[in-house]
Amino acid sequence: MPHEALPEPPHPQRLEWRRWLAGEPGPTEFLWLGIVLGLLSALPVLVATYPQMVDYPAHLARMHIMLTRDSSPFLQQYYGFEWRWMGNLGADILIVPLSWFFSLETSGRIISAIIPPLTAWSLLAAEWAVRRRIGMASMLALAFVWSPSAILGFLNFGLAQAAALFAFALWVLLDGKWWRAPLFVPIGVFVWLGHVSGWGILGILVFGYEWSKDKSWRAFVAPWPLFLPFLSLILNDNPGKPPSYGPAPQLYKWAIWKQAMRGTVQWVDYAMAIGVCVLLLGSLAFKKWDGKLGWAALMMLVSSLVLPRHIFGGDLVDARMISAGLMVGCLCLAWRAPRWIVLASLALFLPRLAYTTIDWERDSRETEQALTALEGLPRGAKVASYVVTERREWGFNGDEHICGYAVVRLDALTNCNFALPGIHMMTIKEGGPFFRDPFHRLNHRAGRKIDISDYNPAKHTDYLWYVGQTWPSKMPAGYKIEKRGRTWFLARRGGSGLPDGQAGTSRTQNR
Repeated sequence: MPHEALPEPPHPQRLEWRRWLAGEPGPTEFLWLGIVLGLLSALPVLVATYPQMVDYPAHLARMHIMLTRDSSPFLQQYYGFEWRWMGNLGADILIVPLSWFFSLETSGRIISAIIPPLTAWSLLAAEWAVRRRIGMASMLALAFVWSPSAILGFLNFGLAQAAALFAFALWVLLDGKWWRAPLFVPIGVFVWLGHVSGWGILGILVFGYEWSKDKSWRAFVAPWPLFLPFLSLILNDNPGKPPSYGPAPQLYKWAIWKQAMRGTVQWVDYAMAIGVCVLLLGSLAFKKWDGKLGWAALMMLVSSLVLPRHIFGGDLVDARMISAGLMVGCLCLAWRAPRWIVLASLALFLPRLAYTTIDWERDSRETEQALTALEGLPRGAKVASYVVTERREWGFNGDEHICGYAVVRLDALTNCNFALPGIHMMTIKEGGPFFRDPFHRLNHRAGRKIDISDYNPAKHTDYLWYVGQTWPSKMPAGYKIEKRGRTWFLARRGGSGLPDGQAGTSRTQNR
């Protein structure tokens, strides 16, 4: 009988790869990978001419008014602006030197592009400071670089959050140095100027680290170098209404937790959020977590349940703590994982980065087409915007504040600005109390008609810029559509309108 062929022995190179993947990485082995991935995280901004952060155009409008109001009679007529030091100035301060060299829109893109890499690198710095190695923890935490806070366009918060993580890493590295405390007095003020929530995250990180070492009263007083901004509260420098939970707080809290990783694909975002939470709970149960970061993560996640939604005029204060808490929670994972698990941890970050990039490139082209509505409008035009967001869609609507570009390009009067009296530095002189965010937005339920015949802001302007997939059934009196695209139209009071067969006042469009 012929002899059966013996199986071939494994190829030596395959064995080497398997051994390498199964081995534990060295302390700095994945450092350069993390640095490169940090650079790669800016890809959505690089491919999108118009960043699809929800609040981004409104931030540009405010900055334009801040920088050029003194030289524009229209801006002086329409807007007031009172500069003051407050805990919400990160991008507003950074835009000043950038505007010396670049246009405002380019400067805004630069700020938007540096926040993701800074966030990624701050995660590497925090893990290195605590454990002197880069591993699974920071690779997993990269998934939260493009958190809902980032996609919503919380620029000041994004800068302050990255600064807080860098500052925390420095706090750990300087442990035992007598001069750490005086050094952190200005550092605390610096982070607070970026955003008060970032300053709060720094305080929680420092307290959690000190509590992990000494569970006594000393941990409560250890962060004292960061306390100076409390003077702004005592002296009432920080304006705003009393803290508020808003209507139906229980439903709202459940909603923001469901949207902890809201991006584009609902089931994928749910799966990522559930997977991270299960991993964190399992690590806690099996004591595979590092209290130097773990206590801070727990405090952030618990604070998301007890904090109000509104503090000092800021919105979604509690929601920011969810993504920050989960991100820091990933950093507290103390597993000494083999290389293949470290690489597998990127299965959350890379797909999220990919679909965010694809979405932004497509939606930026739609924004560019919608901005053709501004062509031919006179400088100083008065424009009422109305933006419809479909409730059935999971993703964010990057055009909710698109009319901010009318301010930037035309010194126009618009109604989508953040201008709460006594809270924001910018005020609006015309249009009445409803001529600001959020009264220009509608969360539309499918099947319901949209009647804007009595839309108040349109009574104070010459143009109506409508953006949405579902078109209105009734228009304000006297307005005629003069331009239109797939998901927008521009109407003019007393205009001649489009030729018959092109105007149409009711149309539903699906993306």
